[in-house]
Amino acid sequence: MKVPFLDFQAPYLELKAELDDAYARVMASGWYILGEEVAAFEAEFAAYCQTKYCIGVGNGLEALHLILRAMEIGAGDEVIVPANTYIASWLAVSQVGATPVAVEPDEHTYNIDPSLIEAAITARTKAIMAVHLYGQPADMDAINEIAKRHNLQVIEDAAQSHGARYKQRRTGGLGDAAGFSFYPSKNLGAIGDAGAVTTNNAELAERIRLLRNYGSRVKYENEIPGYNSRLDELQAAFLRVKLAKLDEWNARRVSVADRYLATLGKNPHLTLPVVPDWADPVWHLFVVRHPNRYNLEQHLRQNGVATLIHYPTPPHLSAAYCQPEMPKGSLPITERISNQIISLPMGAHLRDLQLDIAIATLLEDI
Repeated sequence: MKVPFLDFQAPYLELKAELDDAYARVMASGWYILGEEVAAFEAEFAAYCQTKYCIGVGNGLEALHLILRAMEIGAGDEVIVPANTYIASWLAVSQVGATPVAVEPDEHTYNIDPSLIEAAITARTKAIMAVHLYGQPADMDAINEIAKRHNLQVIEDAAQSHGARYKQRRTGGLGDAAGFSFYPSKNLGAIGDAGAVTTNNAELAERIRLLRNYGSRVKYENEIPGYNSRLDELQAAFLRVKLAKLDEWNARRVSVADRYLATLGKNPHLTLPVVPDWADPVWHLFVVRHPNRYNLEQHLRQNGVATLIHYPTPPHLSAAYCQPEMPKGSLPITERISNQIISLPMGAHLRDLQLDIAIATLLEDI
């Protein structure tokens, strides 16, 4: 039996009737941009995230970009970002003309280490971007306390943390604003690209609504230079169907993670993720470390177990950001992590037998 990394077809088959109905409803409506489906999803997702506002946008990168624009962060400014993250977190900062300033992660949780943030703050720092990597929330109280002391904005990159909780509070409402991605592989995934911003700040929410739609509230009346970044009606309708299942699907992911955590410690070569007492992760990814990742990856593949690496190249070593001031070796924790991590099969539709095969293969002496 093959063990897929993630099954994209199974969610559709589980919800086929509801998703097909959503498609038919939108097609019959004759209204495809910024209509009733988007408004309804925005209200439902805001309530789910325990925030006042949600603004649907084109994708997760644009969600972060529009937050930064709405905060009037731009050229000459700096934004603290995790060194260990997907490059989109950095790209959003670069897109507004600001400079991403990398801070190393806590090696146990892989999220930004709050104890290292203050040393990276300068007179040009305007915000801290916290990424809830792999579906586990960052230590937001510590980050918010630093931000308050230095009068900085706090942005959550919540692209991987739909439904995760930090001290019983949902991600998406733990900073000044949060950017979500609904890329198909996410815990809450659309059938294509989609994203959203959540916030409790009415002024910020209104500015993002303007920015996503050409800077316009009324057609052909443009108040500010804006963009075209709108969640479309069809994706909103699909997301409404899937949002109703999100907690159930997240619970299935937690049960898979619990099995991994209860069994894989028997392999002395594997380093398992650490979950702080205050975190309720949703396991977008289950990432382990191995000193010889290549051999483990090959062994798993030969036994039909698919894996991925999130992420093989840290942003500072990519061609996009390779600079003399950040050479190889400048962020040793991030670089060590990137050389050892491997993401195991994870998802709400991973079958018990598939999980048994993955665990048995991982427990072989590699």
